[in-house]
Order: sequence, then structure tokens, then C-alpha cells
Amino acid sequence: MSAATIAPNVTPTPGLSPTPGTAMTGCLAPIDKGGLDALIAKGRADPAAIKTLKCRTVAEGRFRHLNMIRDLPPYIVDEPPGLLGDDTAPNPSEASLAALGSCLAVGIHANAVAQGIVVRVLEIELEADINITAVWGTGDTSPKPVGFDAVRAKVKLEADAPQADL
Repeated sequence: MSAATIAPNVTPTPGLSPTPGTAMTGCLAPIDKGGLDALIAKGRADPAAIKTLKCRTVAEGRFRHLNMIRDLPPYIVDEPPGLLGDDTAPNPSEASLAALGSCLAVGIHANAVAQGIVVRVLEIELEADINITAVWGTGDTSPKPVGFDAVRAKVKLEADAPQADL
């Protein structure tokens, strides 16, 4: 496992790890390598598997919304004052960027660990262009695409591997 360190006292994800207590460590929190290997094997065994994700969104008032996902505390989405909200949480577009950034980071980190690469630093910066008049129905009434026109990502990755492998 090239520059990887094995941590013997990490509790694996229940039901996923064929090698309990083995983790890839670096400067980021350890990942259960055995659990990741089991997850990879499960995906290869049934590549067409579809998982249904659920979220229930409840409007609280103005433009603040509570999003119920699994048994987690509500995930709040709001708008800033300039968009008639209370600025208590990210707006829906910012939450979408956060979800995309997290998705990219999980994929990059999992792929690195699967290859025995220790990741020390992983940061994703996203920015996107959006014309909110299409979403809000304000301004020019000609048809416009809804959503982001462009998304740009910048990845900072420091890991124990040659740049060409990253």
C-alpha cells in the first residue's frame, strides 16, 4: 500500500468491512478501507442497482425551508435579504453547489483510498453563473434556461502520489 499507514483501532462501518479495524490514514480523518473495498465489490456485483434517495421539504415562511433527510436534523435552506429571505442558511443554488462539491470530494477521496493513496488535503472551490430571473419569473419574460449556465471547479489535492497519478 505505497505511502499508506494502517490504523488498527478504527471501527469499520457495520456490515461493510471484510477486514475489521483497517483504515487508510493521512492528515484527513481515516476511511475504513475494508468497508470501501466491500462497497466497491457490492457495486461491481450489481452495477445496475438503483438507490432511491428521499427528501421532504417544508416551507416555514418567507423563503426559508426545512429539508428532512433520513433521520438527520432538518437541513435549512434560505435566501439572503436581497432575495427576500432571512439569510439564516445557504440559498438553494448555494446548497446545490455544496452538494456538488461534496459529491466530487467523496468521489476523489474514495478513488484515492481505493488505490492506496493517502490524501492530506482535499479542497474543492466551485462557482456558478445563474440568471435568477428565469427561476423567479422576473425581468425579461422571454424563455430562458432554468439553473446554472456554467459551473467551474478548482480542486486542491495534496496526496502521497505522483502528480500524474492524481
